Amino acid sequence: MQEEPAKKSEISGSGKEHGKDRPQDHSGLKILGKIDLNKKPAAPRQQAPAKTAAPAPAPAPKQTVQDAPAEQPQPHRETVEHIETRVEKLAGPVISGKIDLSAFEKKHGPSEKSGHRKRERIVKGEKVDITKADAASGSGQKKGGKKDSDTSRSKKNRNKEKPKPVRVEIDEDLIQKQIKETYARMTEGKGKTKSSKHKREKRELISQKMEEAREMEQMESRILKMTEFVTVNELAVMMNLPVTKVIEACMNLGLMVSINQRLDADALVLVAEEFGYEVQFVTADDENEIQEEVDDPADLVERPPIITVMGHVDHGKTSLLDYIRKSNVIAGEAGGITQHIGAYNVKLPDGRRITFLDTPGHEAFTAMRARGAKITDLVIIIIAADDAIMPQTVEAINHAQAAGVPMIFAINKIDKPGANPDRIREQLANMNILVEDWGGKYQCQEISAKKGINVDKLLEKVLLEADLLELKANPKRRAKGTVIESSLDKGRGYLATVLVQNGTLRIGDIMLSGSFYGRVKAMFNERGQKVDEADPSTPVSVLGLNGAPTAGEVFNVMEDEREAKDLANKREQLLRIQGLRTQKHITLEEIGRRIAIGNFQELNIIVKGDVDGSIEALSDSLIKLSTDEIHVDVIHKAVGAISESDVLLAAASNAIIIGFQVRPSANARRLAEKEEIEIRLYSVIYDAINEVKSGIEGMLAPEEKEEVTATAEVRETFKISKVGTIAGCMVKEGKITRSSKVRVIRDGIVVYTGVLGSLKRFKDDVKEVAAGLDCGLNIDGYNDIKVGDTIEAYQIVEIKRKL
Repeated sequence: MQEEPAKKSEISGSGKEHGKDRPQDHSGLKILGKIDLNKKPAAPRQQAPAKTAAPAPAPAPKQTVQDAPAEQPQPHRETVEHIETRVEKLAGPVISGKIDLSAFEKKHGPSEKSGHRKRERIVKGEKVDITKADAASGSGQKKGGKKDSDTSRSKKNRNKEKPKPVRVEIDEDLIQKQIKETYARMTEGKGKTKSSKHKREKRELISQKMEEAREMEQMESRILKMTEFVTVNELAVMMNLPVTKVIEACMNLGLMVSINQRLDADALVLVAEEFGYEVQFVTADDENEIQEEVDDPADLVERPPIITVMGHVDHGKTSLLDYIRKSNVIAGEAGGITQHIGAYNVKLPDGRRITFLDTPGHEAFTAMRARGAKITDLVIIIIAADDAIMPQTVEAINHAQAAGVPMIFAINKIDKPGANPDRIREQLANMNILVEDWGGKYQCQEISAKKGINVDKLLEKVLLEADLLELKANPKRRAKGTVIESSLDKGRGYLATVLVQNGTLRIGDIMLSGSFYGRVKAMFNERGQKVDEADPSTPVSVLGLNGAPTAGEVFNVMEDEREAKDLANKREQLLRIQGLRTQKHITLEEIGRRIAIGNFQELNIIVKGDVDGSIEALSDSLIKLSTDEIHVDVIHKAVGAISESDVLLAAASNAIIIGFQVRPSANARRLAEKEEIEIRLYSVIYDAINEVKSGIEGMLAPEEKEEVTATAEVRETFKISKVGTIAGCMVKEGKITRSSKVRVIRDGIVVYTGVLGSLKRFKDDVKEVAAGLDCGLNIDGYNDIKVGDTIEAYQIVEIKRKL
């Protein structure tokens, strides 16, 4: 209590001293007083009493001032020095802190705002948000004045400058040209003018060659190289198109074709042009390399006409030839139907000769009929009077019209009861074919091939038509003609039946046909007799080729064996390339389709036969049996007996072997038994097709059909613990069995489908309950059976599918 007044007195005393000092030195005291007073009240005004008690050292210097007033200027100098040091210490951190804080505070606000503006403009776009951009710039002008307006204008100017490069369209060729020009300018005048020019010319040559090669590749990609009689499927693969599109294009052109039907040269060209492709035939290219001899008109002599007999199966084609030749060809054919294309030279009573070609009539031999129409001079189309114009008859007429060959119609079997020749004429008239009897241009003759009625009149009309054609040939030139059939004779080798169309074929001639060649060792006529030479329009069997040429292939006699060998090798290479191009690789879409089907299967077949034409016909017929679920693939077909290599191929590819009028060798049979390979042998083409068809039907997944076996009415229900609801039923129809599937029907609506849990009669378990008897039954997993419900028993029956 005593200390407080003392302190007050000291403070008051000090105040007095300060008051006394001020008048002495005004400048120094004012500065010091201002600094101290500002600092003290600014920081802790409320805590002043606590802090005033603290400065104990303050009175000590003040006492010195009181004790020695004369020495006042000295302490003032010392205090000034101390205050200056304090100012430096205090002012330094305070000033730096103020500058930093104010700078940060000023930057934070506008930077965030400007950042938001930038984001809005980038997201909303330049052209769409013009109004918003203007509004934002207007608000900026209100808030911030000129700076915001300047920035918005600069941004607008930048946005205007952006689309400028887009407006200028620059071509790639111009770019390359400019690059070359600038590069040329850069390289010039560097002391390497000659070398740079040489390099530049070299580069230009290389680039030019590359461009030419690229153009050639593009051109060649649109060119299809193929032989004649390519199937629709092969053509689709070569053009990389779906088969359905190719078939649709054929139908638009008036060609009704199937997936494996072979197209002739004209049809191939038309279909390929529809899709923008160009066709080049291999045979046509090779024929240009073979020098064609020009015939001297003085050397031309009359040649016998080549007549092809065409028509539906069993309409009497071979019977007519039998009567003309006075022989029985049908007796030698398996099944009494023609399965080969036969060529016969017939001498008539008046001494004139006619060459007849007999073609198969059934559906499988389409390609044979097409070839027969191409190499013939006249076509006799036989139609049975007791039948009608059949599909193969229409096809034969179409082939003859496509080849531009005159037709003569022979209405056969007029001796049979029910024969109606006028109906045949009417059907022909409906096809825009009018016979001479009805005022048309086509000759027609009613005949009976079996009894020989009017056959001589038919031959007279044939010879008359042939005379109008003025058929001539040059027997002095090298032979040229067509291969009708080819086969492999085990004892003699490859045998080719050929028809000489021009020139004379002799023993010892070098013969080239397709990719095969050889020297003619022997020749035989249709009766198997040896001949030394074959004149124009003469069919012969030739021995000596190194392979079996394709039926329908053109043959030429060459001067030099080396030339023939080179051409044969070239053709073989082209055929190999075509085989690779037509080889269809499985795609992801096909894999997906097979997975979607679920039970997709593949049937691989190896076909061996006696003649090339029959193999071709059988292979095409088998491939036609393919379905969406089962794909039939003929992996190999060849002429000759079934060999060990065929069995090994079948074992490797899991295939079956079909032999058409050929037998397996002893070693091949033993190997097939060891490898468990199935070999099926046939002599009639229909038998082979039907058996493979039934085999494919067996491979197909059977159809499931539901069959109702019984119906029962619920009369009473019982609930038994641990068992469930037992229904007391009366069987109304059929027979309910323990293994039956059941469905509960209530008011005509199926409420549950399941299986029987138990079936009892009285207390005994039974296997079945017949109609008219009562029974007790329990349904697995279902206890909501009510009186009046109908219980229907059924079973799933598998039915064999048919193609």
